[in-house]
Amino acid sequence: MAIIITDECINCGACEPECPNTAIYEGAEDWRYQDGTSLRGSVVLPSGKAVDADAFQVPVSDEYYFIVPDKCTECKGFHDEPQCAAVCPVDCCVPDENHKESEEALLGKQRFMHPED
Repeated sequence: MAIIITDECINCGACEPECPNTAIYEGAEDWRYQDGTSLRGSVVLPSGKAVDADAFQVPVSDEYYFIVPDKCTECKGFHDEPQCAAVCPVDCCVPDENHKESEEALLGKQRFMHPED
């Protein structure tokens, strides 16, 4: 499953540079699927959703840092554990019960976003 940042976030920003998928953004920040990935132009995500990887997307949260579920792989393919959770000083990076995915699906998503790695 993806990781979510709860409303207990203190906006310290420790998590953002740790994400190998650039799935973490500061609150109210527009984001793109292409950020930190190999995705460009029109793509169909592993979830089946068609997106424009170059287009800016609406922030998931206006108040605190957020993680884009479609880009989060729990660091599978990069690290042994989610790096956001490992560095969070208030333990607000937790599993997102609304976005459950198998390890195989997370690794597939990682390969999809980073085919050259």
